[in-house]
Amino acid sequence: MKIETDILVIGAGPVGLFTVFEAGLLGLKCTLIDNLDKVGGQCSELYPEKPIYDIPGVPSQTAQEHVDALIEQIKPFEYGLHLSQRVESIEIHSAVDEITTWMIKTNEGIECITKNIFIAAGAGSFEPRRPPNIEDPDKFLGNGVSYSVKSKDLYKDKNLFIFGGGDSALDWTVELAKISKSLNLIHRRDQFRGAQHTEAQMRDLVKSGDVNLLTPFQIEAIIGDKKVTGVTLKNFDTKESVTHEADELLFLFGLNKKLGPILEWELELASKKIAVNTEDFQTNRDGIFAVGDINDYPGKLDLILCGFHETTLAVQKAFQRVFPGERVPFGYTTSNTKLQKKLGVVD
Repeated sequence: MKIETDILVIGAGPVGLFTVFEAGLLGLKCTLIDNLDKVGGQCSELYPEKPIYDIPGVPSQTAQEHVDALIEQIKPFEYGLHLSQRVESIEIHSAVDEITTWMIKTNEGIECITKNIFIAAGAGSFEPRRPPNIEDPDKFLGNGVSYSVKSKDLYKDKNLFIFGGGDSALDWTVELAKISKSLNLIHRRDQFRGAQHTEAQMRDLVKSGDVNLLTPFQIEAIIGDKKVTGVTLKNFDTKESVTHEADELLFLFGLNKKLGPILEWELELASKKIAVNTEDFQTNRDGIFAVGDINDYPGKLDLILCGFHETTLAVQKAFQRVFPGERVPFGYTTSNTKLQKKLGVVD
């Protein structure tokens, strides 16, 4: 299949989806390619029910609700979507008037010609970190072992053990303490890497007896045949081991991030991410942009709202590359009646 598009977006997570909206405002068409089988990126794949609190104007929504809202927002605009596809190569197709046109090819045979490539691949390809010193914990997947929360109902009235010390571990401790029969948070030290506010909530739950905090411990063994029935923990200080009954073990040690084919695209890297400028978030290659968690620049924060800002500015530059010499038709959506009709805001 051969296609042409104004902007080829690699990654259909929140920032990739919002690129469609910003491009649509300027009359540009996007084509999205993602190696997952659904849109939403990590939000849908790893933590669809995790609450998000830092989207402006939205006090609280789950990650999946956030993705669903973005999909609804881009409905008025034409865009292409190709899932379960991995971009294998990026090559120069042509260069006219100092504007490079690119050819990308996927592992499923799609060829796309475009003047703008937006890499919105989040953290790249990823897989959850497994618990250390445990042989083949994946044999219990779906039977007591999880690396993400895809449905909170799984933990209702269960004896739950959460392992980890970052934001995810703290967030889910606070959230799942409401529905689990018992909740134990295990960490190798009594210091955490998550938000102070969430840590304070967790410690309040410990004081009230709704959460059992076990530090300094690490997992020593998973007990069970085909299904988890218990867990053995080892104390770092005393070296003593203790066994608990358990129904569910939730390991939230973070992700092993891999850039995959991106490493072969001759892009300048920084801190295992793609280096960009802060004017239009282009890389060292003309017409290739990186937006969202995949990029790096001084002061970078891995927040969805920062990715929205980055792709908004990048789309302005993409318009100039598609229509050289034309003024970018910037305007406020609140005063653009034609656009409001397209969005369905007014009749």
